[in-house]
Amino acid sequence: MIQFLLNQELRSEHDLDPNLTVLNYLREHLGKSGTKEGCASGDCGACTVVVGELHTDAHGAEQIRYRSLNSCLTFVSSLHGKQLISVEDLKHQGQLHSVQQAMVECHGSQCGFCTPGFVMSLFALQKNSDGPDSQKAHEALAGNLCRCTGYRPILAAAEQACCNKPQDQFDSREAQTIARLKAIAPTQTGELNSGDKRCLVPLTVADLADLYDAYPQARLLAGGTDLALEVTQFHRTLPVMIYVGNIEAMKRIEDFDDRLEIGAATPLSDCYAALHHEYPDFGELLHRFASLQIRNQGTLGGNIGNASPIGDSPPLLIALGAQIVLCKGTTRRTLALEDYFIDYRVTARQDSEFIETIIVPKGHALFRAYKVSKRLDDDISAVCAAFNLKIDNGVISDARVAFGGMAAIPKRAKNCETVLIGATWSSATVEKACAALAEDFTPLSDFRASKEYRLLSAQNLLRKYFIELQTPHIETRVTAYV
Repeated sequence: MIQFLLNQELRSEHDLDPNLTVLNYLREHLGKSGTKEGCASGDCGACTVVVGELHTDAHGAEQIRYRSLNSCLTFVSSLHGKQLISVEDLKHQGQLHSVQQAMVECHGSQCGFCTPGFVMSLFALQKNSDGPDSQKAHEALAGNLCRCTGYRPILAAAEQACCNKPQDQFDSREAQTIARLKAIAPTQTGELNSGDKRCLVPLTVADLADLYDAYPQARLLAGGTDLALEVTQFHRTLPVMIYVGNIEAMKRIEDFDDRLEIGAATPLSDCYAALHHEYPDFGELLHRFASLQIRNQGTLGGNIGNASPIGDSPPLLIALGAQIVLCKGTTRRTLALEDYFIDYRVTARQDSEFIETIIVPKGHALFRAYKVSKRLDDDISAVCAAFNLKIDNGVISDARVAFGGMAAIPKRAKNCETVLIGATWSSATVEKACAALAEDFTPLSDFRASKEYRLLSAQNLLRKYFIELQTPHIETRVTAYV
């Protein structure tokens, strides 16, 4: 059984289809049709809902952390122990919520199909803001698409909603909601079981290891932003899933003198502060990693584990010399991340083995990262590049250069590195290294970019890296377009 709050209503579910998304649960099982399906792939934001979770702040105070999610990519099992809020829950005692009123007064809706998603993103923005902030508003709404109104009035609604925000029913019930969430906090493995399909929800790494050993065919579910597409886009059935999002030990971030250790189930939005502090380019790239809704769900371990050749984090982590800790039963092994990827969607992971921790070394001052895509926000890379050089007295003593989108796996450019190591850091060396990239990669052409464009982009990003290190005041990093 799993339990969660539907606004303030306690829901206990056991025999639901584990492949059921929150979107279809709301619409088909509860008759709450305000939440819309626009794309079923996490691109449009029409299905946005907000999930509340217990959170202890830096001062030890308990509070509720509200996050926007794409309900079309969220399986119901991931709600265990949380609070689900949909657009129907905002109106209170006959009065529109302040974010809804702002959308009305600022003329932020036309056909109305996308409006519930915008309203829920604005609600989460308001809950996480101390006042109007244009940058935060753009980030919060980047995952919501509108085809008819235009974004200026919606951004005006965001400013109004976050300016002198009034107390709402969620504020007045906060203590009560915290008590109710604590009362339903999971204490043992939860389960949804429809007879032919099941999803297990362990609470500890040891329980996960035991379950995965018992069900080696199971699919591990973290954020589900990739896995859920198998159901929503390809109409496949997932007979057994194990949800890892309730394992607190796999959601930790520990900061040591020489490294960061990040639990594999840590949402990307939680990774931002630590990675941005150590490597600003990594943080900037995370801002361009899909949308805020996706970053609130998607995990660093999941972005590695799905072994996509165009995943944004693996090239950066490989260039930094990151390692992963793999767990199977009671056995753990540490593997260089670059050795995890073998071929297209093929990895070094053994049966019943899972990524537990990502280890990110610190102290690489010359690390830079760049992403080339057709849109600035919420788009997949055509090419993702990461450069990490060590230069002593003008001579390159070490080089790690990695790319995504250039091969069947995220991959180091070994020939390019060989040219760089031991050479003088100069434009002539860079040109030789650019030529070597043609030996490292034979990229494919697809709808994102041609092979010629990809190779030229990779070479130009190395030139860009050289220019930025020579002239540090030029910082056009990360942002690039096809």
